[in-house]
Amino acid sequence: MSSARSTSAGTTEPFAPKFDAQGLIPAVAVDAGTGEVLMAAYMNREALEATRRSRKATFFSRSRQKLWIKGETSGNFLAVEEIRVDCDQDCLVIRVRLPQGGAACHTGERSCFYRRLSLSGPAELERLA
Repeated sequence: MSSARSTSAGTTEPFAPKFDAQGLIPAVAVDAGTGEVLMAAYMNREALEATRRSRKATFFSRSRQKLWIKGETSGNFLAVEEIRVDCDQDCLVIRVRLPQGGAACHTGERSCFYRRLSLSGPAELERLA
C-alpha cells in the first residue's frame, strides 16, 4: 500500500524540497509559453529563495561555488512565472519568460538543448534547425 496521498487541484501541502548531499536540487528552465526546455542547472536553498523573492532565475554554480542570476552578464534574464515541484520534491521545473529575441544559453542559442544525439549509427550530435 502506498503512503502517497492524493491531492486535488487547489489544495495545499507543505513544501519540503529534498536537496542532495551537496545541498543542491536540479532545476530545469522551460519557456512558459511554448514548454521548450531552455536549460538545466542546480539551486541551493539560497538560490531558490532568491528566485522566489526576485522572480529572476537564480542558480548555484558548482564550478564557481557561488550564486548566479541567469542574465546578469548577457541581459537575458529568465523572468520566473511559476515553479513546479515533482512528486518527490527532488526536482524543480522553472517556467520562465525570456526577453524578446533573448537566449538562455551562454553560446547565444535560445536553448542550451540545440543539438540532438543520433539514436543509431555513430554517436554524433546533429544541430537542430
